[in-house]
Amino acid sequence: MILTPAELESLVGLVHQSPHQLLGMHPLGDGAGVVVRAFIPWARSVEVLPTHEKKLPRFALQRIHESGVFEGVCRDVKRVYAYDLAIKNEAGDTHRQRDAYSFLPTLGETDLYLFAQGNERRIYDKLGAHLRSFDGVAGTSFSVWAPNAQRVSVVGDFNGWDGRCHAMRLLGGSGIWEIFIPGAREGALYKFEIRNAQGDIALKTDPYGFFFESAPKNASLVWNTSKFAWTDDAWMKERAAQNPLRRPMSVYELHLGSWRKRNSVESLGYRELAAPLADYLKRMGFTHVELLPVSEHAFYPSWGYQVTGFYSPTCRFGTPDDFQYFVNALHEAGIGVLMDWVPAHFPRDDWALARFDGTALYEHEDPRQGAHQDWGTLIFNYGRHEVRNFLTANALFWCERYHIDGLRVDAVASMLYLDYSRKAGEWVPNRHGGRENLEAVEFLKEFNHILHTEHPGVSTIAEESTAWPMVSRPPYLGGLGFTLKWNMGWMHDTLGYFKRDPVYRKFHQNDLTFAMLYHNHENFVLPLSHDEVVHGKGSLHRRMPGDDWQRFANLRTLLGYQWMFPGKKLLFMGGEFGQTDEWNANASLEWWLLDAGPYHAGAQRFVADLNALYRKEPALWESDYEAEGFFWVDCSDHENSVLSFVRQTRDHRSRLLVVMNLTPVLRTDYRLGVPEAGRWLEALNSDAAVYGGSNQGNLGGVSTNDMPCHGHAQSLSLALGPMSIVVFKPERTALSPTAPTT
Repeated sequence: MILTPAELESLVGLVHQSPHQLLGMHPLGDGAGVVVRAFIPWARSVEVLPTHEKKLPRFALQRIHESGVFEGVCRDVKRVYAYDLAIKNEAGDTHRQRDAYSFLPTLGETDLYLFAQGNERRIYDKLGAHLRSFDGVAGTSFSVWAPNAQRVSVVGDFNGWDGRCHAMRLLGGSGIWEIFIPGAREGALYKFEIRNAQGDIALKTDPYGFFFESAPKNASLVWNTSKFAWTDDAWMKERAAQNPLRRPMSVYELHLGSWRKRNSVESLGYRELAAPLADYLKRMGFTHVELLPVSEHAFYPSWGYQVTGFYSPTCRFGTPDDFQYFVNALHEAGIGVLMDWVPAHFPRDDWALARFDGTALYEHEDPRQGAHQDWGTLIFNYGRHEVRNFLTANALFWCERYHIDGLRVDAVASMLYLDYSRKAGEWVPNRHGGRENLEAVEFLKEFNHILHTEHPGVSTIAEESTAWPMVSRPPYLGGLGFTLKWNMGWMHDTLGYFKRDPVYRKFHQNDLTFAMLYHNHENFVLPLSHDEVVHGKGSLHRRMPGDDWQRFANLRTLLGYQWMFPGKKLLFMGGEFGQTDEWNANASLEWWLLDAGPYHAGAQRFVADLNALYRKEPALWESDYEAEGFFWVDCSDHENSVLSFVRQTRDHRSRLLVVMNLTPVLRTDYRLGVPEAGRWLEALNSDAAVYGGSNQGNLGGVSTNDMPCHGHAQSLSLALGPMSIVVFKPERTALSPTAPTT
């Protein structure tokens, strides 16, 4: 035996951190031949066969340890060559394969250097499991970052889940372990068996896994995510040339598992959803769909917000190819695809990221920094280069591999503040003694800069509920760099107003006007999201006061106000037709309501017409974030609960007057000043009979007269239906396509 007793013990005990130095073929000193070693616990005998050079000798290995360590010497060759192992098991069956320990590392020094810096933007092409071919041999390369592990092995259905078969080598001081396993095919199940820092054995799923088996199982699958044939080149080219701030964005927020179901239990898959969803969104006029987290998650009731597979679309609805098909189909239908992205926290499941190598690798060791008390989850260590690399590359991954058009970043406030939802003494101040998470701030700036630089036209959207300044301003100006920010204040104030009995609304009109005082501080999205129709809050319909007629009149007015107010739009599924029950992630939406009377179908038609007007009129999206794009006509008529404002483009080629009557009282001869003389036509009226309203309005339009009002030289006398929003557009001849300046 050439192997020393200590070396043999390190192999048998699975403690050697570079088993490739002992296993495989190695030259003997002074040209005395080669030695081959293999550790194959299930083998009865092992023989070395030359792969290419058939004239080279074949020779048998001798068992040198009962655990399955074999060793053999060939004195007739002076160099290392490609070889196979012919392995005979106890049943006498022989299997021939290339030796996993005969291949060079699949990662180079540059890869390791950039990862340690946090700058390997395509790290998902290096770490994890990747189908590769070396020297004509097909297999899979595996690599994982576990710097404090004593030993890491790949276990899977290709080696009997035996950690002795494919122990990995540690690549220098990088903390990355690596091995290439010949014959490991697409679809193979695998995990990493880690002897952690404490010496305990733990089975962990791949942090960079592209696909997972169905819960409650949690093994990763070897998968090639790059084989789908995309046909959305025109969409991608146009997206890169557009500024999303000056384009319409009407977003339909969707939970994949409960939009429609195949039956009471089974959800539709990615491919089944693609066509009906694209058709519905086109018919309704939405420009984008936003998916609640689609990344793999073990706990379905988390709706995807407790991510266990950051690089994998959830297997609940199909394969990665199926999800690519889904996105591609929506793009071909002219629909953008946004998705929730969750870098704010991750769950404590002991088979996932938590204490990955026995230490707080991805999180902080101190629970005052590393744990969310409210959610029972862990917080990423944004100050660690490799963790930032993991997250930033993940954002790029979704845009590159799955052509995602935007990421809505969940729970940004929890990332920004060290004392988020904590009492005194439960958090650790930053190096300046403050409450700001400086590392998270730098991560968000870096992530936004890189994503916008590498994928022009992609939007990043912050769910940020505080007054943190310049969330949607570029990092070079001191901002966080998001494209857009959810206007949570607008959402809460507006819903608070609309749930009130109309008798009391005159005392709360500031709830609807306050948002304009800070509107120009950020690039806002106006959300009516999933968070507002769960946890006992009730559906939007149920939160409206009055009888059924008044509830729907309120709902239509609320949605009309959302669409006419400056900012991009987001509506959670079901809100467009007035779903009555609170959202249930385990059940389909109440589509049957559309056949249950005129109100639900009327609300749905109203939203479709809202979207049609919205997309047609640049006044409603081109100048969302310009002061010239909005002005109040009258926001002081508290007594009548009437609000009026104008939306317009900078050159006034598109201009709309919006009037809201927020009580169930018909108002006639209601006078408003307008900036343009001539005839104004009703472009939309929520009180129209086709929507379920009382059909009060201004049929044929209204002409101005020379009675000054509200600071304008001319005014209109209007009829305002009860509990309604009405939109007027100036009638212009071909000789005067734009309005005169005022």
